[in-house]
Amino acid sequence: MHIVLDETAMTAAGQGNVLASRLIHRAHSEADWFLYAPSCALVEADRARPGTAEHLAALQGITVLDLDLPAALAVAQHETWAAAHSQFAAQPTPERPDGAIVATTAPKRWEGEPVRVLDLTP
Repeated sequence: MHIVLDETAMTAAGQGNVLASRLIHRAHSEADWFLYAPSCALVEADRARPGTAEHLAALQGITVLDLDLPAALAVAQHETWAAAHSQFAAQPTPERPDGAIVATTAPKRWEGEPVRVLDLTP
């Protein structure tokens, strides 16, 4: 299971969202669960709730995704960096042939986008 946390999911995790906490626990304890934090979304989450970036980056079950050249080119085509980097991270790759699911507390934002969504709204 491959899941990309958007900035709303990251912020929710720091505010005690039970569903986000369960995802983090599963990624830490189960070998076939992977959580990704795109760096652009991590920055936005930290702006919304200072300390979020340090906290999430320190967790073993979360992989922070760098803004490499392919991601930067994809992000440059969108208005918001956080959503664009999350969407890019959810696309299929050789490591994730089926892509990843975007975990969010703002599912309406993703309507019409080419991603699968996991609603973390309590």
